[in-house]
Amino acid sequence: MARSRQLEENQVLLAELREAPLTPATLKQWRQVLRDTHAATITQAAKILGQRGLTDFNTDLAETFTRLMQKPVKRDPNCLAKAAIADTLYRLESHNHTLFLQGIRHVQMEPVWGGSVDTAATLRGNCALGLVRMHYADVMTELADLLADPEGPARMVAARAIAYTEDPQGIPLLRLRAKMGDEPPVLSEYLAALLKLAPEQSLAFVSEFLNDTHQQVQELVALVLGESRQPEALEHLKNWWQTVRDLELRVTGLLAIAMLRTDEAFQFLLDLVAEENDSTAQEAIKALEIYRQDYDLWQRVCEVRDKRKSHQ
Repeated sequence: MARSRQLEENQVLLAELREAPLTPATLKQWRQVLRDTHAATITQAAKILGQRGLTDFNTDLAETFTRLMQKPVKRDPNCLAKAAIADTLYRLESHNHTLFLQGIRHVQMEPVWGGSVDTAATLRGNCALGLVRMHYADVMTELADLLADPEGPARMVAARAIAYTEDPQGIPLLRLRAKMGDEPPVLSEYLAALLKLAPEQSLAFVSEFLNDTHQQVQELVALVLGESRQPEALEHLKNWWQTVRDLELRVTGLLAIAMLRTDEAFQFLLDLVAEENDSTAQEAIKALEIYRQDYDLWQRVCEVRDKRKSHQ
């Protein structure tokens, strides 16, 4: 049978299996799909099994993973099937540390125009989360190595995974990695992980990055502080915002303050609406627009805005 024809038939079968109850017949069909040679079929099958929470196939998924690892580039180009399997096993709370360790250390270089690229970063990240969820004893060592991964997405997941461990050993790792610098989105993940892992201890450290010379870093750090919802972050954000002259950064700063969702933060913004110049008042209103669905709060905003207009 031509590969394209077989792939089409597999897609039809998966569509039927997506909602089908588990019976001896469908169990056999699922296992047939997982033994398929098309990585696209395996990828889709793994995702469906994860969505349905079907732990009956954890062993079959692991066997498929091992098979794909034997000729990884040929059998699973772009590493999509292995990443999907690892993600499903993580979500199904598998304790297969052998698979997760193999995956977190796997590098899959594939040819591209002008060189080669590593396609296994997502796989490494998924396996990191799997090791954390199963409380693997040496997980922090693996995550420390992943923080030095050449690929930014893998480093980002390493930071999130360290936060999930709730292990204080991760604090110095994240602080060191942040001090070393990184691409702004990746750096912001280190700082967000610190605020989740040790919020009070990390607030001052994270706030220092508001003064970074890179505008995107300042913007992302402000949002990280806002997402932390720490009341103490308000003073750091206010002090920084008062020194900012760039319009986009000023808007981001007020949005971050709004994201804190504290009475003090809301009052600060409402005071800006009432007392500051038109431009600043409009910036504060724009920040508060994320709460348009909060009837009571938005009514307060409208009242202050209307009162301001009546006095102009």
